[in-house]
Parts: sequence; structure tokens; C-alpha cells
Amino acid sequence: MAKDVGRPGKPLLVLLCVIAALVLVSVVVVLTRGAPKPLDASTPAGVVQGYVTAVIGGDEAAAARFLEPGADSRCKGFESVTPERNIRVALISTTQRETTADVAVSISYTNVGGPFSGPEYASEESFGLSRIGDRWLISNAPWPLLTCQDTEVGP
Repeated sequence: MAKDVGRPGKPLLVLLCVIAALVLVSVVVVLTRGAPKPLDASTPAGVVQGYVTAVIGGDEAAAARFLEPGADSRCKGFESVTPERNIRVALISTTQRETTADVAVSISYTNVGGPFSGPEYASEESFGLSRIGDRWLISNAPWPLLTCQDTEVGP
């Protein structure tokens, strides 16, 4: 008697079903993951998260509400830097003292364009914050996320 040579067996069918189920679960997880959980806005890390969200979204007015007025001297002679590449910011650490805080972040950039895109690279940067009354305000933002509202641009 001859066996059917071209017919796949039951183990292959089970394997294909398992792979299809894993792909489906992966797609559901990616699509329902959502945005990162908002941090407490009264903490230094929460202030930085709010500021970064506003800067990346291009809302300079909202970003300015997180800044200590006139504190960042690097704004003299510069316009705001608007991230032109895909950018991600991840919290590394927070060092909080009585009236000052430092929030370290990792800023990752992906150059998008061309058939193969570009490489991703990251840098570790730090935000300086000051406690003004009962609020934390950013006194020093790293250059990649610096926004300078109402500054004069030099020649």
C-alpha cells in the first residue's frame, strides 16, 4: 500500500495553529499597550514627564509652564529645539533634595528615512529642577529638549 506523500501530518497542523495564536496574541498586546503611565505631577519626575510630552508635541506654551522663569541662560541667542527625528525619553533616576532635584533620562533618537532607515542612538541627559514655593520647576533642560519661549535670537 502507498501512503499519501503530499499531505501534511497532524503535528504540522498543530504547530501552525500555535504559531498563528502567538502572532495574534502579540498583535493584541502591541495594540492595547497604550501610552506610559503618567507620573505624579507634583514630583520632579512628573514635571519632567509633562515637560517632555509638551516639547515633543510641539506645545511650547505648555512646556513653558514647567520652566523656572529665566533660569536657563542657554536660551540667550537660541531658538527652541524641536525634535525632528523620532525621539523617545526614558526615566533613569531621580535625585531629590530639599530645594533642588536632578532627573536623569535617556534620550533615544531614530533617524527615519531612506530604504533602510538609520541607526538608533541614545544619550544620557539630566534635568535640573528647583522647588519654588510648593512646585517643582525645571531650571535647566538638556539641549535636545530645550525650549526657549520669548527669547531674542542673536545675529
